[in-house]
Amino acid sequence: MQSRRGPLKSAVPSNVVSPVRRCSRTACGRPAVATLTYVYADSTAVLGPLATYAEPHCYDLCAEHSERLTAPRGWEVVRLLDGSAPARPSGDDLEALANAVREAARPQQRAAEAGGAGPRTADPMEVARRGHLRVLRSPDN
Repeated sequence: MQSRRGPLKSAVPSNVVSPVRRCSRTACGRPAVATLTYVYADSTAVLGPLATYAEPHCYDLCAEHSERLTAPRGWEVVRLLDGSAPARPSGDDLEALANAVREAARPQQRAAEAGGAGPRTADPMEVARRGHLRVLRSPDN
């Protein structure tokens, strides 16, 4: 006996279900960017990068709600850095960059002072080499 209804259709249309995880906060439909987990034994709320899988006792939060997150009185909020987020340069990073630029400009100055005698075969500042690392003589000597 054949059914007059035809093939069964899915109860939920596939174009309604989104593969993007949404913020767990009520009435917030923005995409989730962080996962909040409570560690009750330590009275700590841990906010980190979006977890690989949705867990039942974790809460996915959008960027706005993760920035505004506060913990109950007596609790600590631990914010883990996202590895994909660009880190802000520190003072040491900027100083190292400036020193590298100064060092890169020095060989050109020495070649210009020597009258541009052609390509150098060895750097007079280099004392030894190990792989890609060089041991340099102090410029004062």
